[in-house]
Amino acid sequence: MIRNLLIAVAAGCASALMFASIISGAIVSLLLFYLAPLPLMVAAMGWGPTSAAIGGALAGAGLGAMFGPPYSAAFVLTVALPAWWLGHLVLLGRPVAADAPPERPPERMGAAPAGPPPVDWYPLGRILVWIACFAALTTTAALLTLGSDASTITETLRHGLLRIVNIQDAGSGDRASEVVDAFVAIAPAAAATIAMTTLTLNVWLAAKVTATSGRLRRPWPDMKTITLPPMTLVAMMVALALCFVGGLPAILAQIVTACLMMAYALVGFAVLHTITLAQRGRGLWLTCVYAIVLMFVWPVIAIVGVGIADAIFGFRQRYVQRRMPPPLAPRS
Repeated sequence: MIRNLLIAVAAGCASALMFASIISGAIVSLLLFYLAPLPLMVAAMGWGPTSAAIGGALAGAGLGAMFGPPYSAAFVLTVALPAWWLGHLVLLGRPVAADAPPERPPERMGAAPAGPPPVDWYPLGRILVWIACFAALTTTAALLTLGSDASTITETLRHGLLRIVNIQDAGSGDRASEVVDAFVAIAPAAAATIAMTTLTLNVWLAAKVTATSGRLRRPWPDMKTITLPPMTLVAMMVALALCFVGGLPAILAQIVTACLMMAYALVGFAVLHTITLAQRGRGLWLTCVYAIVLMFVWPVIAIVGVGIADAIFGFRQRYVQRRMPPPLAPRS
């Protein structure tokens, strides 16, 4: 109990320091800010969600005492709450019941007891949906601090970007204003994409660190088999349609659409990892794909399309079935 409490305090202090480092304005502080949930997630996966809850509560209280309640609320909403709940979901599982009871007891006494029953772990696809929900929630909360309606949020973003650009003359000012307007239009979706990517990376890193230390109770899953619930595609289509209604609902719909599209992008990468299993130079092909996506960003739309197409047509399932050897015919 004392060890778990010490782990919780250490994780909470580390997360609070990483979260508060953004005040310094240094470039490295941005990386630490996005990795702030990592210590609490490691505590949740290795020592239980209660450790993450205690550490998050202590860190939130400390930040509130030093910087005020708004800063504490931001930490709890964007760091502590996702770390606790996602860590809980990673460890969530239920024993798989046997199909039928044994027909007769063991014939000899002293037989070795049966091993622990297999566990049905919480699906990765549903964890990814929860990550998208938290990414949309934190992005929405950040935008609502700029204003309560679409025009106020847009103008606040525009004035902030214009100050960053620091226009010098009228000619360049017109061009810069057009560029700023374009950035303001995509800012909500871009912020949601960054939140979705960093939160997913935090979950993966926390699971990797915990598994390397030997404290992860869940076996390491096969990432190539990840699938999203069927209703996810319906929700994304509805959010995409709401992007054209205008006003604050359109901004919120852009955030949700961006988060769910990133989820399908991860499914698309899983499809590529599956259908290239038998290809020569598989590592080179996948490296080129990742490099192109990181360099130009926009090709990720094609990866999203692959993920959506797999959800509709089941490419991976057909590929696996085609590669499976036919069953042996029974001997006469």
